Amino acid sequence: MAKGFLLVLSGPSGSGKGTVSQALMQSRDDIVFSISATTRNPRATEVDGENYFFYDKDVFMDMVEKGEFIEHAFVHTNYYGTPKKFVFDQIEKGEIVLLEIDVQGALQIKKNYKEAVFIFLLPPTMDELRNRIVKRGTETEEDIDTRFSNAFKELDFVGEYDFFVVNDKVDAAVADIEAIIHSEKLRVKRHNGIKELVTRKGGSKNE
Repeated sequence: MAKGFLLVLSGPSGSGKGTVSQALMQSRDDIVFSISATTRNPRATEVDGENYFFYDKDVFMDMVEKGEFIEHAFVHTNYYGTPKKFVFDQIEKGEIVLLEIDVQGALQIKKNYKEAVFIFLLPPTMDELRNRIVKRGTETEEDIDTRFSNAFKELDFVGEYDFFVVNDKVDAAVADIEAIIHSEKLRVKRHNGIKELVTRKGGSKNE
């Protein structure tokens, strides 16, 4: 069985990461969404181990000291992190673990775990990016300006990623990511016993 891998998806606010991630997971049965850990309290509808792994601060910081996160950060008043165990267990099962994360978190992962595949999601134009943020109707004009300014700064880090995908239409963006996944699944390093696969009686090259 081929090993899976960690697929890291980043992009500025308004690039459509959440929409593309959801569509990608609906189109494939070999993708597992990465579950983050947090020290914040669960909301009424959230389930531990499904939406997040909920830990108190002492447990979380102990995990940090033991190196049990691929990345972690302090956001507002709580800690968030990506547990190694969940990710690596899924990879060993042959799953693709999809992690939607900001640029800073992605760079931390790249430093700590070089086997991940990094994709940067781009808008078709920066004008379209601003239009998408405005159309949400959830941010003030000041917030919109801040997100737009941050988006330009994040573009400086595209060169740190393996691939870029332009999200003009969601279906096309998903198709591009699926092409990347297909290529990555054919990497020799993700397979054991390739010779046996093609030489054993009844073996299929697509198996």
